[in-house]
Amino acid sequence: MSEKTERALDLFSSGFNCAQAVFAAFAEDYGTDEETALRIATGFGGGVRRGEICGAATGAVMAIGAAHGHSQRGDIAAKQEGAERTREFLREFERRNGCLRCRDLLGVDTSTPEGMAEARAQGLFQTKCRDFVAGAVELLEDLDY
Repeated sequence: MSEKTERALDLFSSGFNCAQAVFAAFAEDYGTDEETALRIATGFGGGVRRGEICGAATGAVMAIGAAHGHSQRGDIAAKQEGAERTREFLREFERRNGCLRCRDLLGVDTSTPEGMAEARAQGLFQTKCRDFVAGAVELLEDLDY
């Protein structure tokens, strides 16, 4: 297990959401402090709090953007690189996990109180979500993000 995977899992186990854990594990790589990364990623957990795209995947997409995103007008090459790396990550995440949607990955809709209670009762955050966090970090590393 890599240092980044361990860091992400430590953050996740400490109560940070999946997006926060993945994004913050890479914070130092792109010159951002961990606290800022955690704040930025807050709203992306749980499929942007609506059961949509997995927070571990969106945390990874934020890391890709921080590393390869474009920030200069007219820098088409950087824009294309960031977009292609994002597509590549999402394709592979979906291939490995079967889908991208949080509610489909978990089998419950955590955007509802009932779904959240069911996810907690089944221990999904400690099992499935933990695996998605580790898998997203490992995939970023495999793709040499």
